[in-house]
Amino acid sequence: MSLIQAILMGILQGLTEFIPVSSSGHLVLAQHFFGIGDNENIVFELFMHLGTLLAVLVFFRKTIWELIKSVFSWSNTVNREQHRKNRTLIYYLIISTLVTGVIYLLFGTYEEAIFAMPMVVAIFLIVTGIIVYVSDYFIDKGIPASNIGFLRAVLIGIGQGIAIMPGISRSGTTIACSLATGMKRKDAAQYSFLLSIPAILAGTFSQYEGFAKLETQQLLNYFAGFVCSFLVGYLVIAFLIRLIEVSRLKYFAVYCFVIGSLSIVLIALGY
Repeated sequence: MSLIQAILMGILQGLTEFIPVSSSGHLVLAQHFFGIGDNENIVFELFMHLGTLLAVLVFFRKTIWELIKSVFSWSNTVNREQHRKNRTLIYYLIISTLVTGVIYLLFGTYEEAIFAMPMVVAIFLIVTGIIVYVSDYFIDKGIPASNIGFLRAVLIGIGQGIAIMPGISRSGTTIACSLATGMKRKDAAQYSFLLSIPAILAGTFSQYEGFAKLETQQLLNYFAGFVCSFLVGYLVIAFLIRLIEVSRLKYFAVYCFVIGSLSIVLIALGY
C-alpha cells in the first residue's frame, strides 16, 4: 500500500468510523475497487481504528477522567451521587463489552472470511441502512445511560457484536440499540463512543503478530493513515452527536442504500 493510498484510507476511516455507514465496509470496498492487496486488510484496518480510538480518547478526555476518578471515590462526599452514577455506567459498559466479546469468540472466524467477500459487504451496507433509518423513529424516553439496566446493556452489546462483520456499522447498531431501549439521544451517542474503546483495543491486541511483521515502509505508510484517521475522526464526533440529537441519521441510511446498491451492481459486472 502506497503512502497516498494510506492517507486516503485514513481520511475515509475518520469520516466513516463514527457516522453510521460502516468504516470497515468502506475500507473493504475501497480496497477492492482500488486493487489493494487483500492480505493487508485486517492489520491496516486496525491501524485506522487506532486513529479513531485516539480521537475518542481526546474528545471525551474529561468524561473518561471523571469515570476513572469515580472508580476510586467511595467516600461520603458532596459528589457521591455522581460518582455512583459513573460507576454504574462503567458497569453497564463492561456488561455490553463482555457480551460483544462472547459473540466475537463464537463468530469471529467469519469476520476475516467476509473481508474477502466485497459482495457480502455491499449487502451488509444495505442492512446497515435499514438499521440506521429505523433508529430515527425510536422515541426518546429520557433514560440516562447510567440507568439503562442489565438487559438493555446486554442488548447494546449484542448490537455491537453483530457489527464485527464488515459492512455492518458498529456505531449504527449500538446507537440504534441504545435508542430502542429508550436511552436519551445524547447519552446514546456517548455510550456508543465509550463502548468503542475496549472493542478497538481488543481487536488491536488480537492482531499483535500482524503488527510485528510490518516492514518499515509499511509502518510509515500505516502511521500516516493513522494520523489522518485521528484528525478527521475528531472533527466528525461533535457533528454526529448533534445529528443524533435532532434525529437526522436517516440521511446516512440513504447513503448506505446508494453505495451498497451501486457496489453490488459494479461487483456483479466484474469490477
